[in-house]
Amino acid sequence: MRETVVLSKRLHAVASMVSTGNRVCDVGCDHGFVPIYLIQHKISPYVLAMDVKEGPLEQAKEHIRAYELASYIETRLSDGLKAYRIEEADSLICAGMGGRLMMQILEADWDKTASFDELILQPQSEIQQFRCFLRQQGYLFADENMIEEDGKFYPMMKVVKLGKDTKTVPQGDGTDSAEEMTWRQRMEDKYGPLLLQRKCPVLKRYLEREKCVCEEILGQLHKQGLKDQKRSERYGEINRQLEDCLKVLAEIT
Repeated sequence: MRETVVLSKRLHAVASMVSTGNRVCDVGCDHGFVPIYLIQHKISPYVLAMDVKEGPLEQAKEHIRAYELASYIETRLSDGLKAYRIEEADSLICAGMGGRLMMQILEADWDKTASFDELILQPQSEIQQFRCFLRQQGYLFADENMIEEDGKFYPMMKVVKLGKDTKTVPQGDGTDSAEEMTWRQRMEDKYGPLLLQRKCPVLKRYLEREKCVCEEILGQLHKQGLKDQKRSERYGEINRQLEDCLKVLAEIT
């Protein structure tokens, strides 16, 4: 067997969220290194590696053969979960694609999505909408992480299904007003309930960068003048973002 595969910080964090002993279905497996890592580190006894593109899937097959793990990793050409059969795996990994696409994949075969014990998800965009979608579908955030790699920030989450009527409870001390609870839920969707609760240092760095970006945009808009309606509206939008950012920063610092 070849040497142990080395994952990027992002993919290592994703793989580390898988519950030990679970069979895994990796949708969008790309070159197959996460499945290889899961088997090599005895996290999973079996991985189904699927991708919609033949090129990456062929490369994944080559890597799996090179690491002599074909007995443990099955590859399958699949558009999302189309080629997956219920009860083939316990954990679903879906990472490295846009949040909108990920929502489409989960919704397209909802009976299959709901059959997994846990979902390990790492959307690259539309993060707030994606968290809101999961919450509204009755998923509980069991774990969250955020990784900074090469100047980019990558949030990821492990969620479990507790039933259609399950609702996550926003943070607070029980005395918050309805307006405060609404704001808090919005911030949890935007930044992650567990990342906020744990006062994640990487989230703090992300917020500090977001603060600087907002302040820079506000300065530019102010120089250009706010008599233009669209510019004035943009100024108000960015200023609200900055206020949210500062309030959250104060809570987790």
